[in-house]
Amino acid sequence: MCYLDKNTENRDPNLLVGFDMSDDAGVYQITPDLALVQTVDFFTPIVDDPFLYGQIAAANSLSDIYAMGGKPLTALSIACFSCSLDPSILVDILKGGEDKIKESGTILLGGHTVTDEEMKYGLSVTGTIHPAKVVTNSGAKPGDLLILTKPLGTGIITTAFKFDMITEAETKEATTNMATLNRAASEAMQRVGVNACTDVTGFGLIGHTCEMAQGSKVRIRIQSAAVPIMVGVLSLIEQEAIPGGAFSNRRYFQDWVTFEDAVSENLRIAFCDPQTSGGLLISVPKERADELLAEINKGKESKAFIIGEVLGKDPLSPIAIEVI
Repeated sequence: MCYLDKNTENRDPNLLVGFDMSDDAGVYQITPDLALVQTVDFFTPIVDDPFLYGQIAAANSLSDIYAMGGKPLTALSIACFSCSLDPSILVDILKGGEDKIKESGTILLGGHTVTDEEMKYGLSVTGTIHPAKVVTNSGAKPGDLLILTKPLGTGIITTAFKFDMITEAETKEATTNMATLNRAASEAMQRVGVNACTDVTGFGLIGHTCEMAQGSKVRIRIQSAAVPIMVGVLSLIEQEAIPGGAFSNRRYFQDWVTFEDAVSENLRIAFCDPQTSGGLLISVPKERADELLAEINKGKESKAFIIGEVLGKDPLSPIAIEVI
């Protein structure tokens, strides 16, 4: 979240997407046919395996470029590491990140490391895109269908693992999804043509859907039964393996969301669960939705699902999302 002044009065005309739009990355036009897409993201470990942590953090950073429809070009590593720890841990983290950087076809230029007692790792990524093909989170149109490309639950599962409520084997679905690039889905949506996209991360499904609805000046209806959720997540919620961010998201977005009575309390929490390296949330014209699903689902990555629809906005109501 950015707390800088969002006044755009003196905005550079080449800045196509800035921080005033609550979007996933910034976009700056260089020539009539070329724009740069830029982002930075890093966080503390959410798994014990340093190589896997590096993979997940890198995939998460690259996701911002993919959400804009861009192609990542170069990356710089950012790492915070304690001198009291075995240096081989940092080596493995960087190797994990490099693994995903190579998979994405991105070039690692270098990076920077600082001494810090709290470990952190991530990437600053620069990508490219044609200025006319930028996909923002504010272009959803009434009649569109909403597609989600990864299941929810990473925050719940990693919290449960942190408190020894589940085994490492039981985190496999979550860690596999977090380490999976959003590359295939991003390339598919560029081929098919979509109206809006964002990646689902710290604000959870509810928060990022709300940003899309408000930015697009529409209302979004989510079919709760259609939303994919990882195995065991609802049971873990029953056991109170709930990250604090889920409660924060629910409080922050509650004025813009309505839940039908039939939507269970556990589902409501799952929809607010903060995700790490989550899927893409794509608003696509209804007539292209089946084609996009087929394009995404022909790969080996997580399967995409239609989870809702875009409706016209009631100008007298603050509600941005209906969950039924």
